[in-house]
Amino acid sequence: MENITKIDTVQHYCDLFGIEALHPLISVVDCDAMPPIRHSRRLYNIYAVLLKDTECGSMSYGRSLYDYEKGTVLFAAPGQVMGAPDDGRLHQPAGWAVVFHPELLRGTPLARLMKDYTFFSYNANEALHLSDDERKIFEECVQKIQAELQYPIDKHSKSLIIDNLKLFLDHTIRFYDRQFITRETLNSDLLARFEALLDDYFHLGKPREEGLPGVQYFADKLCLSPNYFSDLVRKETGESALKHIQQKMLNVAKEHVFNTTKSFSEISDELGFPYPQHFSRWFKKMTGSTPKEYRG
Repeated sequence: MENITKIDTVQHYCDLFGIEALHPLISVVDCDAMPPIRHSRRLYNIYAVLLKDTECGSMSYGRSLYDYEKGTVLFAAPGQVMGAPDDGRLHQPAGWAVVFHPELLRGTPLARLMKDYTFFSYNANEALHLSDDERKIFEECVQKIQAELQYPIDKHSKSLIIDNLKLFLDHTIRFYDRQFITRETLNSDLLARFEALLDDYFHLGKPREEGLPGVQYFADKLCLSPNYFSDLVRKETGESALKHIQQKMLNVAKEHVFNTTKSFSEISDELGFPYPQHFSRWFKKMTGSTPKEYRG
């Protein structure tokens, strides 16, 4: 059975790669300065942003394998497993890493914003690929964080580090927006497949067997992470994937209620609601009328 190395702290990460930790809760790592290392799979209990500047072949990210290109940026949140299988050889890392502990964010505005940085839970095939200009901006942000870490820790350190880290993460959102735009053809195809899957879900009677449709179901069918799928749909349409699913459910529900003589209990069952009263409350929330009032 393959061993998975747990990384619980920034110090642990730095020790693992033989580098000095300048701050207990955040570190900027120049991978070129690392000694050669053996590949391994690692469980991150800290946040990590990794720019891979070497051809490292097939790496695992969660349960998936991905062939990384040079210049790929990967994001790991606490609880994620990432790394390459040990092939018995030493490898020279290249690129850089920014690692930080969740405790760094405690009591700061950034702690409340972390949920908005959904790219930390994207799949490997949804990694960020930087243009040359974007890479320069990224590296400037990293250098600002690194420069602040060179100063002795004082009462200003945390706020300045947090501000620069937030700038870094905000730029990441901008660059992902660009990547969504440059993949417009691919995204349009994914949206078309999503619409077809949504139609089939109701046409084939899946709600009765599998329950109410959710974002996870369609993300899995499209081989995307739920967050990436949701962000893609929102970028392309201005609305969330969940809202699209809810709107489709509502259209189907209206047809059943208005154009059939089925009981509301039968309709509720066909649409995947656990109880008729749940269907009735949902329908009124969505339309302002109960099913009975809507049928007239």
